[in-house]
This record gives sequence, C-alpha cells and structure tokens, in this order.
Amino acid sequence: MDSKTKKLALIGAAVVAVGAGVTLALQAFNENLVFFFSPTQVAAKEAPTGRTFRLGGVVEPGSVKRQADGVTVTFGITDTAKIVPVQYKGILPDLFAEGQGVVAQGKLDEQGVFCASEVLAKHDENYMPPEAAKALEDARAQRQNATGEIEIARLEAEMAALAAQIVAIKKIRQQR
Repeated sequence: MDSKTKKLALIGAAVVAVGAGVTLALQAFNENLVFFFSPTQVAAKEAPTGRTFRLGGVVEPGSVKRQADGVTVTFGITDTAKIVPVQYKGILPDLFAEGQGVVAQGKLDEQGVFCASEVLAKHDENYMPPEAAKALEDARAQRQNATGEIEIARLEAEMAALAAQIVAIKKIRQQR
C-alpha cells in the first residue's frame, strides 16, 4: 500500500470509531433520559406505558394505604385535577405525608397503576420541584378555565347589552 491509501484507511477507521462512540453515547443518553409528567398528562395517556418516567404532584389526602407486609404502600398523586394511583415497595422518605409535594419515578403498568421505584418528598415548606409546581398550576388554571368560560360568556352578554344601550343613546342624541 502506498502512503495515500494508508492515510485514507486511517481516516476511514477514525470516522468509524468516532461514529461508533457517538452512537453508543447517544444510546446511553436515551436509555437514561427520564421525562416528567403530571397526573393530568398520565390520565390523558400522554405518558409512556412500560417506560420509566417521573410523576409529580401532591399526595392525595386519605389515599395512603400500607399493606400487611409493612413495605408496600399505595397512594394517589394528584395535581388537583386528576389522581394517579401509585404503588411503591420500599421505605418512604421521612417528609412523605398526605397533602405534601412528591415526585415518584417508575413505570405505568397496563392497569394504569404507577409502579414507583423511587419516591422523593419535598424537603421544606417552600420547595416544590419546578415541574410539579407547573403541573399543579396548569391543573388549577384548567379548572378555573372551565368556570372562567362561563364568566366570559356572561361578560360578553353584558358587553353586548351595553353596546346596544350606547347605540340607542347615540340615536337619541342625534335626534335632538
């Protein structure tokens, strides 16, 4: 082989090696990528079944049930709009309580139960993960939107009545 062929072979081998390295890195990144979903998104079937993701919200008051084995716990996570049932086998964090913020990581099974492999509780009175806070705010806005649409319709009707009164007043003034 001449030097030109050797150079091309080395460049080709380097390109293949770099390509393989990038492919392996992207594959590892994709396998470790964990998305966050709110209970409303899970109820809307936006969350993947059988793939790990995070579910955040507030522990539904009155939903915590401890099984006889002393390790398995079931509870509901809510964003005030929807509730997702969760099953967790392990020791819960000390700050875990009903009505408190929580983020659980795990998979959704075929029955719609979130099987958590990890549960994280908020660490002080003011902290809530940004994703969970946004999910709660979105759910609150969605609930308010339903009542807000009724209010908007009422205000539009009042505005139409006022517009009709203004037109009537203008006609009276023009007649004078």
